[in-house]
Amino acid sequence: MLDFPSGKSKKWECCSVGALAQRAITPVEDDRPDTSGLEPAGAADPTQDDQSKGFHKDLSLLPKPLSAADLLSTPNDGSRVRVAYQGLPGAYSEAAALKRYPKCETVPCDDFEAAFKAVELWLVDKAVLPIENSVGGSIHRNYDLLLRHRLHIVGEVQLQVNHCLLVLPGTRQEDLKRVLSHPQALAQCEMTLMKLGVIRVSAEDTAGAAQIVASNNLRDTGAVASSRAAEIYGLNILAEKIQDDDDNITRFLILAREPIIPGTDRPYKTSIVFTLEEGPGMLFKALAVFALRGINLTKIESRPQRKRPLRVVDDSNKGSAKYFDYLFYIDFEASMAEPRAQHALGHLQEFAGFLRVLGCYPSDGIQ
Repeated sequence: MLDFPSGKSKKWECCSVGALAQRAITPVEDDRPDTSGLEPAGAADPTQDDQSKGFHKDLSLLPKPLSAADLLSTPNDGSRVRVAYQGLPGAYSEAAALKRYPKCETVPCDDFEAAFKAVELWLVDKAVLPIENSVGGSIHRNYDLLLRHRLHIVGEVQLQVNHCLLVLPGTRQEDLKRVLSHPQALAQCEMTLMKLGVIRVSAEDTAGAAQIVASNNLRDTGAVASSRAAEIYGLNILAEKIQDDDDNITRFLILAREPIIPGTDRPYKTSIVFTLEEGPGMLFKALAVFALRGINLTKIESRPQRKRPLRVVDDSNKGSAKYFDYLFYIDFEASMAEPRAQHALGHLQEFAGFLRVLGCYPSDGIQ
C-alpha cells in the first residue's frame, strides 16, 4: 500500500465510518427546550431553578446516534418507509421500490427532480430512481441530478423488465392502430411493434400510457407497460414479454438524506464522481489506482461539466482549439470500510481536481 502525507489538504468528500455515525442522528421535532413560560432572570423560584438545572439530566431521554445494529434491526419490508419515484402507480420505478421495501408507502412524482426534492424536504424517506438499462444505456438526467443534489446512495435494485401490450377489454390485435409508451419502452419493443404495423406515440412513462388508454376509452390504442399497470387500470394483457431482448434489466439507485455505515459483512459497491486536469494519461492514472489494489470497476460514465463545458487550449487570436471538460462517474466493488478503498481514493485525490463519494451501499443481484 502507498502512504500519502497526512498534511495534504482533502478536497474529496468522503466521510469516515466515525463521521457517518455522528451524522446519522435520529431527527426530533424540536431539540430546543420550551422557554415560553420562563420569568425574567432573578425572579424565578429557587425550586424552579433547581428543576431547570436538571433539564435533560436523564440521558436516556436524549436521541441516540444510529448504529450498525439499529440498521440491521430495521424491518426489511419497509413498513415504516415512504419512497418517492418518478411516474404513476404501476411504473417500473414503483416495482423497484416494492422489491426493496415490500410494504413501503410509494409516493409518485411528476419528474426525477421532484423525487430528489421530496427527500430533501422530508416529505419522504427515500427515492428510487433508474440510472441505467441493459438495452437503453445510462439515464444521463439522473447522473446530473446526483451531482446537483446532496443526497446519498444507500442501495441499489436490479429489476427484470417485462413489457406487456395492454388494451381495453374486448380489443383485438387487429383493432390496434396506435401504441403509447415511454420512448425507451417503444424502442425496446421495436420488432414486435413493427410486425403489428402500428403507429408509435411517446408518453411520459409506461404507467401513464396505460392510464391514458383506460381513462379515454381508446379502443384502437394499446400501451406498452407492466402487468401491474394492467391490474391497476383495468386493462387486458394482449401479449407478454414483447421486448426484443429477454435480458432487459434496469438498475435503480436508492437515495436518502443520510449515508449508511459501510461494512464488510457482504459485497458492497461505492459510487464516486471526479474531475481530472488535462494531460497525457490522466484517465489511465485515475483507473490505475483501483487496478493496483485489485478493485474491480463495474461502471464508468463521463458527462460534460455544465458550468465549464469547454476549455480553451491556446490563446491564439486566429482561433482557439477547445475541448470538453468532463465529470467521471465510477462504481467499484469495495466498501469504504476497507483500507484498500480508502487508499485508492487517497491516491486518486492527488491528481483529481474534484472528488466526491456519492455513496457506499450493499450490492444487489437479479432474483
